[in-house]
Amino acid sequence: MKKFGRIGVLTSGGDAPGMNAAARAVVRTALAHGVEVMGIYRGYSGLIDGDIRPLAIRDVSNIINKGGTFLYSDRCPEFKTPEGMAKAVATCREFCIDGIVAIGGDGTFRGATALTAEGVPCIGIPGTIDNDITSTDSTIGFDTAMNTVTELVDKLRDTCESHARCNVVEVMGRGAGDIALNTAIATGATGVVVPEFPFDDDALCRHITEARHIGKRNFIVLVSEGVGSEYAPALAKKIQSETGVETKFARLAHVVRGGNPSLRDRVLASRMGSYAVEMLLSGKSNIVICEKAGNIVSTDINYALALDKMYKGTLAEGQLDAFSADEVEKMKSEIAAKLDRLSALNEIAKTINL
Repeated sequence: MKKFGRIGVLTSGGDAPGMNAAARAVVRTALAHGVEVMGIYRGYSGLIDGDIRPLAIRDVSNIINKGGTFLYSDRCPEFKTPEGMAKAVATCREFCIDGIVAIGGDGTFRGATALTAEGVPCIGIPGTIDNDITSTDSTIGFDTAMNTVTELVDKLRDTCESHARCNVVEVMGRGAGDIALNTAIATGATGVVVPEFPFDDDALCRHITEARHIGKRNFIVLVSEGVGSEYAPALAKKIQSETGVETKFARLAHVVRGGNPSLRDRVLASRMGSYAVEMLLSGKSNIVICEKAGNIVSTDINYALALDKMYKGTLAEGQLDAFSADEVEKMKSEIAAKLDRLSALNEIAKTINL
C-alpha cells in the first residue's frame, strides 16, 4: 500500500455550490491524519503550470458557506494531450504530491483516471449542479441549484399572475432533466420539458387554454437546456400564438450555478470530501465517491464514465468491451431505476399542476 505524505486537491469543470465545502473536508481530514495538502489552483491547468500552494487548517476557514470554488476552475485542452499529461505528472513529482482528490464532473473524472494510469492515484468527487453523474443519487450543487431555480421562478410567477402571462423558463441541465423535473413540482409549473421523455406542445397549449377558462392567470413552463437552445424560445412563441396568452421567455443560465450552498449540499460535500481522503489513504484510487440511498460509497471511475455515456446515449462502438456481462446489466438496471424515478416525478407534475 502506498504511503501518503502529501496529497493535492483540485476543482475542475463547471463550478458548483458546495465545492468549497468538499475541499475544506478534504483538507481537514487529511491534516487530521498527518498528511499535508496542496491546493491545486485552476484545475488541471494549474497542475500543468505548477499553480500550487500548501493549505493549512485555517486556509479553509469560512468557506463552507460560499459558492463557487476558492481553488478556481478552468478548461484545459492541453491536459488531454500526451505532452500536457507529462507536464502534469512531472508537476506532481516536483511538488511531492502522492495522490489527488479531484472535484468536478465527468470531464474531471476522465482526467483523474488518466492520471491514475500514469502512477498518480486519484479519487473523484461529483461536483456539478446538473446531477448528471448517473452513478450517484445526488451531486454536489444540485440541491442549491434547485433552490435557486425555485426562488427565481417564484418571482416570475408574481408578475405572471399580475399580468395574466406565461413564462417559458429554460434551466440548466445539459445532460439530465433532474433540475427541471424537480423544480416543476416545487413551483407548480404548468408544463415541463426534459430530454428523457417525449413532450406534446399541442397538448400543452390545450392545457393552458382549458386552465385559463377556469380562471388561472399565471403559467410557468420549465424547459431543460438539454432539449436544445432553440426549443424554449420557439415554444414561447407557439404558446402565445395558439392560446392568446402573452408569453415571455427567460433563460436563467449561469445564475443557477452561483450562491451560497444549501445545508444539504454542505453536508453532502463534507461527507464526500472526508470519505474520499479515507479511501485514498487506505490505498484506493480510480474511484468516484457516490451517494446511494443516503450512504456514501465508491464506484470505479471507468464504470461511472461508461454508465454516463450509456445514459446519455453517447457510447461509441466497443466502449463496453472492457466490462463483464454482469456489469453491463448492472448499468442498464441503474439507468432504468433513474428513469423510473424521473418518470414518477414527470407523472406527478402532470397530475397536480395546472
